[in-house]
Amino acid sequence: MRIAMIAPGAMGAAVARRLHDRGAAVAITLDGRSPASATRAAGMHSFATETDLAAWADTILAILPPGEADALARRLAPTLLPRGPAVLYADCNAVSPATVAAIAAHLPGIRFVDIGIIGGPPGPTGPGPRLYASGEAAKELLPLAGWGIDLRPIDGGIGSASALKMGYAGITKGLTALGSAMFAGASRSGAAAALRAELAASQPNLLAFLDRSVPDMFDKAYRWVAEMEEISASLGDTAAAPIYAAMARHYDALARQRATPTADDDISRLAAFVAGTTERKPQ
Repeated sequence: MRIAMIAPGAMGAAVARRLHDRGAAVAITLDGRSPASATRAAGMHSFATETDLAAWADTILAILPPGEADALARRLAPTLLPRGPAVLYADCNAVSPATVAAIAAHLPGIRFVDIGIIGGPPGPTGPGPRLYASGEAAKELLPLAGWGIDLRPIDGGIGSASALKMGYAGITKGLTALGSAMFAGASRSGAAAALRAELAASQPNLLAFLDRSVPDMFDKAYRWVAEMEEISASLGDTAAAPIYAAMARHYDALARQRATPTADDDISRLAAFVAGTTERKPQ
């Protein structure tokens, strides 16, 4: 199995590192990637371009921001389609069942696996995230378990693993969106200390979750915009779908503030709320 990891972001690089360190034939490309990606991928075999990498591999693991997943499949199709079933393509991105079906449609004749990743990037030790896999070819990725990847095939065709991911992320990242919106609102209104005290008294487990998840979100908010949009799309025309579209706008606003911080923005309010150090005055 010759495995191409596209692309070496925080999750992709960590999965590639585990595969590499445990003996798998895995390669990446740093074309267009940041210096941080190069640091994460140090010591792994690298190809000059995505096309070169895809031509070498027989197994493609696509782990990238959800808004880029469809475009990647389109770019790689001219290289992969002539090889047909000799290639296995695993889309491991946080997209809706409809989106992953559209991605699969760009790659007819190729063995395709839908993967939903739940959990953080793997470290040098420990179990790492769970990779839930669906589709007829899902079990063909079971050799990854021999290299330390927790692969879990589930029943259902293409879209089942993505539906699982949408449900899980809709709950966890949805709670983070709700909590951060209310933390910031209370801070703007001068009620942050009182809200924090009430949560500590009546909802300590929820407060502990948000104290972890809210600051952890700051550098990821830009990636969660498309993910919230995908969750909204997965809910179709139900009454709940607009909730996640609004969460996408919320994360986009926070991402913009993170990129261009000011002394009095919601990122600083949230950091102060979590630290329990600052009571903002009404604006």
